[in-house]
Amino acid sequence: MISVPIIGDVRAGGLTPEEVAEAIKKQLATYIREPNVAVIITELRSHEFLTRVRVTGAVRTPRSMPHRQGMTVLDAILESGGINEFAAPNRTKLYRKVAGKVEVYDVALGDILTQGRLESNVSLRPGDVITVPERFF
Repeated sequence: MISVPIIGDVRAGGLTPEEVAEAIKKQLATYIREPNVAVIITELRSHEFLTRVRVTGAVRTPRSMPHRQGMTVLDAILESGGINEFAAPNRTKLYRKVAGKVEVYDVALGDILTQGRLESNVSLRPGDVITVPERFF
């Protein structure tokens, strides 16, 4: 929702800027003759966007996925199709924003996948980014 003088709150979630502008224009037409409305996005604060988990790097399908309660690093990697043949899984990093700063955690993904060592298979939080680097040749 966004608030507009004269007409109050207008639904914006899930709509394009053009659709929001048209909705505002229709409501303003009651008060203003031929209103001219432009909607410009300056910052994306969508709940869906902010609550996603991203997996990048040497995985089969890098992706952004919705966070689910109880989701772990392994869940996200498997949902990305697993690591590819160029991966250096034990150098995997988890990036998490905490109090405005990015914290970096080491993830021994190779140990998780091949030895079942789950010590670094941490639970994910909304906004987390997992990066699997490529190995050196």
